[in-house]
Amino acid sequence: MAAKQRILIVDDERQITRVLSRGLTTKGYDVHVAADGEAALQTFSDWHPDLVVTDLSMPNMNGLELCRRLRAFSEVPIIVLSVKGEERSKVEALDAGADDYVTKPFGIDELLARIRATLRRAPLASDSAKSVLEAGDFRLRLDERMLTIKEKEIHLTPKEYDLLVYLVRHPGKVLTHHALLGAVWGGDYTEQTEYLRVFIGQLRKKIESDPATPKYILTEPWVGYRFDPGEQETVNSKQ
Repeated sequence: MAAKQRILIVDDERQITRVLSRGLTTKGYDVHVAADGEAALQTFSDWHPDLVVTDLSMPNMNGLELCRRLRAFSEVPIIVLSVKGEERSKVEALDAGADDYVTKPFGIDELLARIRATLRRAPLASDSAKSVLEAGDFRLRLDERMLTIKEKEIHLTPKEYDLLVYLVRHPGKVLTHHALLGAVWGGDYTEQTEYLRVFIGQLRKKIESDPATPKYILTEPWVGYRFDPGEQETVNSKQ
């Protein structure tokens, strides 16, 4: 029998942790709870969860600092919980290493869907040494810098290609403007959001059947972008 996947819930509101713990346990997850970032780090060290769900606003150590501390030594998937109006904190959390966010108030079904998607992506960590990257409708031959979508070859400029590779390596994950600019253009360009708007627009014209209503590169307003690879749910890399 397969071991249950472990989820650590970090929130100082007992009602929320009680509801989430009951809902996730019912769905077959093994759940532990911590009331703040300091307690979460101790539990993480002792228990080694497969995923962390954390609120942003907490005493002693908030969720933002928890993301930074966890990313200093672990690639564990992190989902942050954020109240409406905390766009700046949400962006900071994603830049600090969170994989996704869910806005309060939320339904348990929405959180469960995000958890399933994030856990599916977790084993598919960076595979930059591979020569072929496949995700849904997309196939990228990295050595040749070639792209095919549903067997149709698409010609991209070098920077368009680099941007798409980064998106494909992180399917379903919210990628902030800052993270995308830093990864593709470098640290000196993290505030140059106009670069990103232009190149995302160019990519959409080439890969989307209707750039006005994209299905692959989705906009997260005021935050960044999320890549949906299409029909398949996983990313595969081949030598």
